Amino acid sequence: MALLWHGRGPDERDVLAPVARAAAKLGVVVLVPDWRSDAADGGRTHLRESADYVRHNAADFGGDPERITLVGWSLGGKAAVAVAVNTAAFGNWRPRAVVGIAGAYHSVAPTTGTVPLDDLRLGDSMVPPVPVWLVHGLADDVVDVERSRELATALEKRNWPVSLTEVATDHAGVIMTAFDPGRDRCLPSAAGHAVEAGARTAGILARAAGITTR
Repeated sequence: MALLWHGRGPDERDVLAPVARAAAKLGVVVLVPDWRSDAADGGRTHLRESADYVRHNAADFGGDPERITLVGWSLGGKAAVAVAVNTAAFGNWRPRAVVGIAGAYHSVAPTTGTVPLDDLRLGDSMVPPVPVWLVHGLADDVVDVERSRELATALEKRNWPVSLTEVATDHAGVIMTAFDPGRDRCLPSAAGHAVEAGARTAGILARAAGITTR
């Protein structure tokens, strides 16, 4: 089962519909909540409530509350990784695995109010590792791919299980979308690079959730 967080745009769960549906076709139970980064607390309450909801209701959706994979794109990716590296973030709850999609991990996360890379370095061996899967577009001009490379290197140095997949697309294409300036929103895309990259992201999400894919 996977809890998937969207990025900075307030209440944009629809943006993740293409990649969520692709993951669902692979057998993943995916829940995508809305949240608002423009809330007074940066969205922390919304994000925490969504995690609590999934933990308490996973069985109703055919999921296992002990096997929740936390996934996020862009700011949501940073928020998800922060929960993994900061054990106190959500009342000491941590997911079974984390997927960070096109995230930046060197600045403050909305879930913790701390910097994921700093938490990782300061926590060091005191933080029990969980598998971290990272996906990033090589043509991303919103969040540079170096941000995911930086995190992957830091995790490897601390013997965390980590996988980084770099795909030939941009910030929106990695979730099977394209940014529409007129609507100031990412919309589903049929472009080859986005379809291919989004399919790879969905496959990684499935593997992180424990589903074997081809």
